[in-house]
Amino acid sequence: MQVDFYHLTLRPLDRVLPQIAEKVLASGGRLLVVAGEAEARARLDQLLWSYAPESFLPHGQAGGAADALQPVLIAGDAAAANGARNVALADGVWREEALGFDRAFHFFGEERVVEARAAWKALAGREGVERRYWKQNDAGRWEQAA
Repeated sequence: MQVDFYHLTLRPLDRVLPQIAEKVLASGGRLLVVAGEAEARARLDQLLWSYAPESFLPHGQAGGAADALQPVLIAGDAAAANGARNVALADGVWREEALGFDRAFHFFGEERVVEARAAWKALAGREGVERRYWKQNDAGRWEQAA
């Protein structure tokens, strides 16, 4: 399983998450987006409806009758009711449950650097886990740093 750490320095989550979601869906996958707070989930829901005028990301919030049908599901925990094999940890909090997916995207800002470093170190040497650390260069492009 692959864990991609995305250190948000120049571009905020609302610019990065939709791009990741589009790539997952384009590859035929499904995505679970996890945020612990209800307010954060509501913001993510709105974001995925309106992030670009020419784009549309089909999605829903967990707890509805159609959860299993959602290509992108926003939830408060890492239980993939939509059968996703990809998980985006959108609130900066690492969750061990992410290791049950094929790929995890861990997004964090400056306020969560200490916790992200601890998660990075904890995953070192774990069998079957490939870690990648992505940072933004001065132009805002992602570069793999580790």
